[in-house]
Amino acid sequence: MSQPLPYVPQSSINLGALKASCSSCSMHQLCLPLGLEDNEINRLDQIIGGRRRVAKDERLYKVDQPFRNLYAIRFGHFKTYQVNARGEEQITGFQMAGELLGMDAISSDHHHCDAVALEDSEVCEIPFERLEDLFGHVPTLLRHFHRIMSQEITREQNVMLLLGNMRADQRFAAFLVNLSTRYAARGYSSTSFALRMSREDIGNYLGLTIESVSRLLSRFKKQGCIKVDKREVTIIDPVQLKAIAAGTESCPGGSD
Repeated sequence: MSQPLPYVPQSSINLGALKASCSSCSMHQLCLPLGLEDNEINRLDQIIGGRRRVAKDERLYKVDQPFRNLYAIRFGHFKTYQVNARGEEQITGFQMAGELLGMDAISSDHHHCDAVALEDSEVCEIPFERLEDLFGHVPTLLRHFHRIMSQEITREQNVMLLLGNMRADQRFAAFLVNLSTRYAARGYSSTSFALRMSREDIGNYLGLTIESVSRLLSRFKKQGCIKVDKREVTIIDPVQLKAIAAGTESCPGGSD
């Protein structure tokens, strides 16, 4: 993956620099694809509260914390999770650069989960009150925000389908295909990437044991779908991997 851009104080950012840096900054979701005018991009830039570094294993926010900001991930990876009545964590998602965190709290003004950095990361803080005010002046931005929220709803529905109706090998294949697609959308390799989350976290998210995740990695490797070197995964046969995810093929070796 490409190296993150160095920190630049906001007072020194001009429009040209903002546009040039958006390929590696999550703010490109909120501006460049929309074809905003320069003055609209400038207004968007002005409401950003600042950049915040989040160390590995540090919480960005926690459940029941009052909602004030959305967080655009500039670089790094996060996981979100809830704690059930038995005190057990249930991971609800993994987020990467170019995605927004905190939308769960918009309806209730309190966060419904914890967000924790999987590695040293950086986010842009977006005060939601100021963003809402900007929506009134830039309707195109509001429409794009609605699209982002719709995508989040679709993602949650897909997770429910993933956990409810798919075999273990389908779940794991779909997980890898999803990561591949998301990395490709950010200009990174779709076939070679590091798993920033632990096998235990992957199992928690997919409803599998850590032993099942390890067996699936071995089976997919033996089948010729992937290569694995510690946390580095290389997809050798993306067509077959997608077929397993779709349920039209299976990966031999048991049901897990």
